Amino acid sequence: MEETYLLNVEGVRKKILHGGQGELPKFQDGSKITFHFQTLKDDFERTVIDDSREAGIPMEIIVGKMFKLEIWETLLSSMRAGEVAEFWCDAIHTGMYALVSRGMRRIAEGRDPLEGQKHRCGMGNMFDYHSTGYDDLDELQRTPQPLIFIMELFRVEEPSAYKRDTWAMSKEEKLAAVPVLHSEGNRLVLRKEFAQAAAKYQEAVICLRNLQAKEKPWEDGWLKLESLVTPLVLNYCQCQLELGEYYEVLEHTTELLQKHNDNAKAYFKRAKAHAAVWNEREAREDFLRVAHLDPSMAAAVKKELKQLGERMRKKHVEDRKRYQGLFQPSRVP
Repeated sequence: MEETYLLNVEGVRKKILHGGQGELPKFQDGSKITFHFQTLKDDFERTVIDDSREAGIPMEIIVGKMFKLEIWETLLSSMRAGEVAEFWCDAIHTGMYALVSRGMRRIAEGRDPLEGQKHRCGMGNMFDYHSTGYDDLDELQRTPQPLIFIMELFRVEEPSAYKRDTWAMSKEEKLAAVPVLHSEGNRLVLRKEFAQAAAKYQEAVICLRNLQAKEKPWEDGWLKLESLVTPLVLNYCQCQLELGEYYEVLEHTTELLQKHNDNAKAYFKRAKAHAAVWNEREAREDFLRVAHLDPSMAAAVKKELKQLGERMRKKHVEDRKRYQGLFQPSRVP
């Protein structure tokens, strides 16, 4: 039998469609809630707007991480595992739904949910854009209205029970994760598992970049984090060299050298990438810069320049033969 409840929140009504099991979970900050949801209009047809089951992947939110549709955290925290409930929410709680749905739809379509979005709050973006790209969401954005959410709660995991994504970590957790990821990357390199190692280094860099975004560039806090970023980027580039991803190495080393133009190791890795893609002049310039900045690397530079010269001579001979063949008259039997 369906039961209707008030959640002591203005403009919200709850109806239990299927009872859950056990006690009410502990919804502490950092807990991960996994659930399916369906969003309907409050009209005669109960028009379906979104259904997470169509994408085949349950929704996940982290408690206390200010999900844009704040009322969802309130709704879910009233549920038990396995429970299915229907919530009627007044327009005071649903004004942000169009933007939230837009992001979820983009993710389901394999697109960037922030594509084209300015770095402003969600409300600011509502005024910046005349269209979400979806007609039904544009209607909701123009005329906020009550909505019905049908939710099925699968599980609630404590912060220590799952591996959290970088964005869900606190500042202290990110700082603690960086040396662990760095060490795991080094271990994978020793096993020549370069793709997996690169992923570890990249994850560590993302942690630090997220923290840097909250610091003023070139001030003490920012510089301290940058000193941790640089070796991770260089390790990442070394993995990409081993994997033959030379243009990615060029991109990341060039970005690094724009900030630190005296980093000999960055010039060395960029030089090797230039050499691999036949940019002879750029490779020679970078190798010579390495020898100038760090005389201890002169022997390595000399060896690389010798190999570069031999490769380029061989390439020129092969090119000459190829071009000669193009212009020789063909023999008719």
